[in-house]
Amino acid sequence: MADETLNNPVATKFESGKAHAIHAAEDLRAAAEAKAQELRAAAEAKAHELRGKAEQVYGDYRTRAHSFHEEGEQYVRENPTKAVLAALGIGFVLGLVFRR
Repeated sequence: MADETLNNPVATKFESGKAHAIHAAEDLRAAAEAKAQELRAAAEAKAHELRGKAEQVYGDYRTRAHSFHEEGEQYVRENPTKAVLAALGIGFVLGLVFRR
């Protein structure tokens, strides 16, 4: 049967084509793995960059909130009557709004 394969040009071409297809599939798989690793590395770098920016923005807003809180406390200490009347007025308005 091996002699038939060697003497049959169709079988020889089939085996050659099969070997070529297997080699091409292996090359494609290797290229896909390399591209996947490249994309994974790029995604990790971008995630790290965005995380750094998010932490910076969070820190900035946290500092601002703390500053507003301190300024509010200072205002209430300096103007207790105005603060209480403002709180009562805001509470009254919100009560009317949510009542309807």
